[in-house]
Amino acid sequence: MFHSEGLKPFEQKVWLSSPTMHGPELDYIREAYETNWMSTVGANINEAERLACEKVGRKYAVGLTCGTAALHMAIKLAGVKPGDEVICSDMTFDATVNPVVYEGGIPVFVDTEYDTWNMDPVALEKAFELHPNAKVVVVAHLYGTPGKCNEIKHICKEHGAVLVEDAAESLGASFHGVQTGCFGDYSVISFNGNKIITGSSGGMLLTDDEEAANKVRKWSTQSRENAPWYQHEELGYNYRMSNVIAGVVRGQFPHLEEHIAQKKAIWERYRDGFKDLPVSMNPFDANECEPNYWLSCLIVDSGAMCKQVRGEQEALFIPEQGRSCPTEILEAISSLNAEGRPIWKPMHMQPIYRMNPFVTREGNGRAKTDAYIAGGAIGSDGSPLDVGADIFNRGLCLPSDNKMTPEQQDAIIEIVKRCFD
Repeated sequence: MFHSEGLKPFEQKVWLSSPTMHGPELDYIREAYETNWMSTVGANINEAERLACEKVGRKYAVGLTCGTAALHMAIKLAGVKPGDEVICSDMTFDATVNPVVYEGGIPVFVDTEYDTWNMDPVALEKAFELHPNAKVVVVAHLYGTPGKCNEIKHICKEHGAVLVEDAAESLGASFHGVQTGCFGDYSVISFNGNKIITGSSGGMLLTDDEEAANKVRKWSTQSRENAPWYQHEELGYNYRMSNVIAGVVRGQFPHLEEHIAQKKAIWERYRDGFKDLPVSMNPFDANECEPNYWLSCLIVDSGAMCKQVRGEQEALFIPEQGRSCPTEILEAISSLNAEGRPIWKPMHMQPIYRMNPFVTREGNGRAKTDAYIAGGAIGSDGSPLDVGADIFNRGLCLPSDNKMTPEQQDAIIEIVKRCFD
């Protein structure tokens, strides 16, 4: 079990990932205030949208209240109707999936792969075999690492499916030199308070389809028709980004590459600090992609796991010399007044979605999940039948705040090492 002798808790808490302000954000907020453009129209919105298009490489961007609102608009653009099956990433935050349900769709979850911790293209192909009527795919890039974009896009094209790309966590990351946010028919980025750049809230829908962008501009402002009175002919939403929030986003965009460089240095310092431990960092292929390193994550080698069990809201572990687990490591990190978190719990394991279809590369995954939980059952290639459940069981998110000092990170590395004493 970890021991913290000689390591004092930090006076100021080290967060998982908190906003980093630079000054111009306040100038743009003040400009909105002084010109009285405080609502959903103004120069800040126009410029934030322009900057997003310029950075990502899309023709159109629509600023919205949050990434979830942007995903909802993308699902609506994709034509999802009640009862439609929609193939979705499994290991993600539920905001990726909930908009499908807003429109009455039925999420079909596709298992994760070890290479990137993202949607497994082999399992995606299997999902189309089992659910041939599915015509929309929602894919997320986990923790700032791109999935296998070209393979996924090719499979969607073969099956005539619309691709919705959730790039909320991966702004600034690239795959084969192309920015994430460029691969979907409709793509989404987020400016939530913990993202690589922030507006405190806010998000954007990205597309190369002018008609689609115009539809979202209309839908997000309560679908008001071009009439001298309030005329409404279809359902609308109050989703448009505020000119004040856009001011923060506008001030943050010039610092995106700076934030990415800081996050990369944090990831590499963890990697080097843990080189003698039975753990590894969240993976990527440097020949394929460049992540934005939003969150640094760790996964414990399966042979180095102590016994750990999780209920719906609590977890227990049995300390064991030379072994550890995410629960122990997170408790150790917390003892330093630092914030870590478990890996996203896969959607197919969430109570709200436990009855939904789940597909692994070997087919229907529900029985496989039960087998994995019961005894770590493995598939024909020797890997666990439920990859997402395995990563969730062994993985965690480390403090990744770009304002963390090297000395603070060294202390976190040291206390993680002590968990394996």
